[in-house]
Amino acid sequence: MKTPLPLIATLLICVSFSAKGQLCNGSLGDPVVHITFGTGTPGALPASVTTYKYTGSSCPNDGEYSLKDITFNCFSGSWHTVTGDHTPNDALGNYMLVNASFVPGDFYLDTIRGLCPNTNYEFAAWVKNVLKPSSCNFAGIKPNLTFRIETLTGTVLTVYNSGDIPSEDPAPWKQYGTFFQTPIGTSDVVIRLTNNAPGGCGNDLALDDITFRPCGPSINATVGTTGSSDIGGCANDNKVYLLQTSYSPGIYANPSFQWQSSTDNGITWTNIPGANSTSYTRPASGIGVYSYRMLIADGPNINSISCRLASNTITVTITQPDAQVTNYVFGCYGSTIAFYAAGGSTYSWTGPNGFTSNIQGPTIPKVQFTNSGWYKVVVTDYRGCTDSDSTNLVVYPAATAQVGPDITICEGTSTTLSASGGTRYYWTPSNTLSIDSIPNPVATPKDNTVYNLVMFNQYGCFDTASVRVNIWKRAIANAGPDKKTRLGFPVNITGSVKGSDIDYFWTPPTFISNPNQLVTPVNPPESTTYTLHAVSRHGCGDSLDNVFVKIYDKVLVPNVFSPNGDGINDTWIIEPLEFFTEAITTVFNRYGTPIYTSKGYSKPWDGTSKGHPVPVGTYYYVIDLKTGKEPIVTGSVTIIR
Repeated sequence: MKTPLPLIATLLICVSFSAKGQLCNGSLGDPVVHITFGTGTPGALPASVTTYKYTGSSCPNDGEYSLKDITFNCFSGSWHTVTGDHTPNDALGNYMLVNASFVPGDFYLDTIRGLCPNTNYEFAAWVKNVLKPSSCNFAGIKPNLTFRIETLTGTVLTVYNSGDIPSEDPAPWKQYGTFFQTPIGTSDVVIRLTNNAPGGCGNDLALDDITFRPCGPSINATVGTTGSSDIGGCANDNKVYLLQTSYSPGIYANPSFQWQSSTDNGITWTNIPGANSTSYTRPASGIGVYSYRMLIADGPNINSISCRLASNTITVTITQPDAQVTNYVFGCYGSTIAFYAAGGSTYSWTGPNGFTSNIQGPTIPKVQFTNSGWYKVVVTDYRGCTDSDSTNLVVYPAATAQVGPDITICEGTSTTLSASGGTRYYWTPSNTLSIDSIPNPVATPKDNTVYNLVMFNQYGCFDTASVRVNIWKRAIANAGPDKKTRLGFPVNITGSVKGSDIDYFWTPPTFISNPNQLVTPVNPPESTTYTLHAVSRHGCGDSLDNVFVKIYDKVLVPNVFSPNGDGINDTWIIEPLEFFTEAITTVFNRYGTPIYTSKGYSKPWDGTSKGHPVPVGTYYYVIDLKTGKEPIVTGSVTIIR
């Protein structure tokens, strides 16, 4: 990540940034020095580097600095939250967080050693104004920096002023810098960063990624004469590429060259042995992304990172689609089969009988035996590189399921289903089958049921069929409720039957209007039991049920009842008085006073008079049947409780 001390430099690959200030307009070398302020908790900078006071707080006060990877909620939220430093791919890396002093002056001073004499360099640093635009009533002081490069004896080599660094939302990192030339015989310089703005509300900044890089005329690297620095090829083409460069002549008395390659997108570079001219013939290679650049320096300085320049990066991308197709395809005669390939952008299929297709997953509907054979696909990627693969289509005989005819059985019985033509069977619904995976299961359905069959042959081809099992419902006779009537008065018996195709009749066939009707009048001379017979026409069983017809030849008057609410003998039930609809029933107490009178007798007397229970005792009744034939019935009834 980052070094804690600015005197210790980390050599990194140059990353392209948008520049601000007098930055190098030509080609750059790798960073000779890269000051990144370390990672974690590095501690204070050496006293010689800054006169500001070090603090471990993420919110330094005026005249203080800290080395942090995050700052937030500083000074009631007047600063931006700054998460992470500027250095790319530097998790938890620090930046120098500065709350400027009230008095303008130097806040960073360091000695840089090991530069190449008589060489142009770019000096640059990344700066962020951490004050929010709305802070300080929108009038915050803007940082204003001067960058000076001096010799160890104090000779100024270059001066650059950043101008006011604006507060913005969101706050960006911006690169400021200049370039200079080291004198002959000078390899060490001093960097001085001065804060020009006065103290007060604002003038707060973050500093990171201070770099020194060799700077010189542009070195333009291309692939051949294409003018392009990015080219792609196909691995199976085995193609070589001529990489070449151009640069301004006369800048080096004895120029030296070295081509380098990288396979990790320029993070690390390796010298290519023998590649020491302005051009390099790149040999064919396998799949990958390869980066190339050329270094240039004067004579033996080519071996010094402090002196040499690097061209722009050439990227050679070698691809090769990996054609992938279903290894084995089979289809059943007459079915639809599908092919599928992957690994490219476009697809071209060929096969038997002139088969062609340009889609990734073509199909053949209603496949025939003549469609059998090898199918080839050519896969092409976005660069035009190709690969091919093939698969064999085998067409198997179709399965033909055969089942027996529909069946009808009596309710509660079983039947055996019949199927043939395959090696595996699966019947549904299975809950009324003995076994659902054999050709001849025993079925015991409770209602009409369609059994569906899926049958497979020895090749895995399948067919479907179905058979219906119909149910003849068994006969069920219901003679209806028992009946009662007066002698000589007909009454209807009300029977019903259930089942499939049922014949029915009543016995005995005497004193009945029609023994072959379910609902029919009967008028027997005495109480009689009639039997309803239900007979299945399909032999699915018979059923019998009885109805009792009670005949009354006189009125039956109870002489006692107990209306005490216990549900037993609570009313005075006179049978069959309800059939004498004109009858008058009167009950008297012992004084001859009527206490109950009823015309007809649809509701038996409950032992009350005018809504109140009558006392326990004996009462007398007179029943006039109003028939003109039957005599008046008299007697007594006793109420007990």
